Amino acid sequence: MTQPSHVASPSARVITLGGGCFWCTEAVFVRVQGVLDVESGYCNGHVLNPTYPQVCEGNTGHNEVVRLVYDPSRIGLRELLEIFFVIHDPTTLNRQGNDAGTQYRSGIYLSDEADRAVAQQVLDEVNASLGGHVVTELQSLSNYSAAEAYHQDYFENHPDQGYCAYVVAPKVQKFLKTFADRVKRD
Repeated sequence: MTQPSHVASPSARVITLGGGCFWCTEAVFVRVQGVLDVESGYCNGHVLNPTYPQVCEGNTGHNEVVRLVYDPSRIGLRELLEIFFVIHDPTTLNRQGNDAGTQYRSGIYLSDEADRAVAQQVLDEVNASLGGHVVTELQSLSNYSAAEAYHQDYFENHPDQGYCAYVVAPKVQKFLKTFADRVKRD
């Protein structure tokens, strides 16, 4: 379901989000109206172009993320972040479910500093609603690289694989139920 980035309009914007395993996050955002492209990748670590095994070791500083290219005339950053905060637990440090390690931390990574005010406002609102327990980091994007090809569209290509069936699918269903008005109508 990932669309090639060449479909992006000239006004397209980019935001990069870490919400645990990138398979889960990607599987949701490819279904969101106004999202033109979703790419699984790694960011904000100190190794150039790390491999998946390196990131999984937890020594590169990278986070598993999805890079979203979106059309702001169809969906705003606020709406994207509202979806993001519903589909993962922003109160668990370096963990989403059974996935543990710094590579699974909750994070918002900005490609454009103009987005910082909106991101900070949404983050503050979510933090207040969750009693001040949010651990989501808000940082400028650095050292981004795409994940290996086999990670792209992983859920779409392997829906019956155990992790996909028992972890990814419920997140997708939660999105479809909670944000029915934001689902792509292909």
